[in-house]
Amino acid sequence: MHVPCLKIVLSKTMGILILMGIVIAPLPQIWKVLWSGCSNGLCLTSIFLELLAISTHAALCYTQKFPIGAWGESLFALIQIAFLALLVQHYQGKTIKGACFLALYCGFMFLLASPLTPVSVVWTLHEWNVLLVIAGRFFQARSNFRWGHTGQLSAFSVFLVFLGSLGRIFSSLQDTGLSLSTQLHAVACCCSVVILAQVLMYWSKSMINSEKDKAE
Repeated sequence: MHVPCLKIVLSKTMGILILMGIVIAPLPQIWKVLWSGCSNGLCLTSIFLELLAISTHAALCYTQKFPIGAWGESLFALIQIAFLALLVQHYQGKTIKGACFLALYCGFMFLLASPLTPVSVVWTLHEWNVLLVIAGRFFQARSNFRWGHTGQLSAFSVFLVFLGSLGRIFSSLQDTGLSLSTQLHAVACCCSVVILAQVLMYWSKSMINSEKDKAE
C-alpha cells in the first residue's frame, strides 16, 4: 500500500490498457469481418479518422527520430486499420476504390514523414489528433443509431478501445493534470461508452442482421 509503489503499478497497468486499445483492438474487428464476409455496420468515415489520428502520431515519432520501441505499436496499429479500411471497401464491392485509397494513403504518409512537410505542421496534427478520434467515434455512434443495429462491429474491439481510453485519461492526468488534453480524452472515452452501450442495446438485432448477412 506504499503510495509511490501504487502509482507505479497504476501507471504500468494503464500503459498496458493503452497498448491493448491501440494494438490488439483492431484484430477482433478484422477477424469478425473476415469470418462473416461482410462489413455492414462499420462506418468508413470513422475508420478513416481513426487511421489519420494514429498516422499523425507515428509520423511525428518518425520525424523526431524516437526509438522504434517507443512508437512501434502505432505502426502496427495503422497497418491493421488501413487493412480494415480496405476490407470494408472490398465487402462493399469497391475493391478498386479501396486499392486506390491505400495507394493515396501511402503517398500521404510518405509526404507527412518527409522533410517536405514542416515539423510544425506534424506537431499541430499530433496535438489535435484526439479531436479526430472523437469525431471518428461520433460518426460510428451516429451510424449505429441511424441503422438501429451495430452490424459486424466487434463488441470485444469496442471494449478494448474503451479500456484504452481509460488508460489515456489516467496518463494525461498524471502528465498534465486537468488540462484541455485530459478533458478531450475524457470526451473520447465517453464516446466509447456510448458505442459500447449501443453494442449491448442492439445486441439481439445485430445478431439477427449478422445471420442474414452470412446467409446472403
